Amino acid sequence: MTQDIGPHVMVVDDDATLRQVVRDYLSENEFRVTEAATGGELTAAFASEVVDLVLLDLRLGSEDGMRLLRQLRDRSQVPVIVLTGRTEEADRIMGLELGADDYLTKPFSPRELLARIRTVLRRTYAGQEIHGAKVCRAYRFPGWELNLRTRRLSDSRGGQIALSNGEFNLLAALLAAHGRVLSRDQLIDMSRRYDNEVYDRAVDVQILRLRRKIEPDPRQPKYIITERGVGYSFAAQVEAVY
Repeated sequence: MTQDIGPHVMVVDDDATLRQVVRDYLSENEFRVTEAATGGELTAAFASEVVDLVLLDLRLGSEDGMRLLRQLRDRSQVPVIVLTGRTEEADRIMGLELGADDYLTKPFSPRELLARIRTVLRRTYAGQEIHGAKVCRAYRFPGWELNLRTRRLSDSRGGQIALSNGEFNLLAALLAAHGRVLSRDQLIDMSRRYDNEVYDRAVDVQILRLRRKIEPDPRQPKYIITERGVGYSFAAQVEAVY
């Protein structure tokens, strides 16, 4: 059975117990959580996945959490909640000045953390609705996430599914037009916004391969539906991530 992929939160802290508490509580509340103990692990995750929010400890052993926050802000506008000690007022102020969206002092209750995360995400998404054009970073549908930046497909546990260029292009086109029936010619035209490797004779073969990779039962597809005499449509609910 597939599961919806909720917002992806990355918790960056060298305290393994804290990471586990956060992961367990957020997972129970339909968030996807990735853990990192170092700046290197944080950087690696950003290179391969779409992250919706970062929880960043400003005291990461020998690493400078402020420097990591600065690097995050240089390459991304992903919302960040910084974690600090109760007496570290200067860190909290500096974190906010460097672009953190909120802060939480340790120790904190998981319920308060959840409330802060939801508030920051609501505020972030509302701001993106107000300010101009948006660029889609990924599509999510039940059990899956397609990252348009890295061209990778991930399942609900974060496992990577290899896609050929043609498979990626077609899946991205179907997800962008979910709920609409697309002819083969329309699929080819839409796919070419990603690159030029989709041809008329290849569409049916690529659709068959995609079904084998994402459908619970490829013989009775729930996602990619054949509209006889017309083309294909993507029938499941799709969320665009900006």
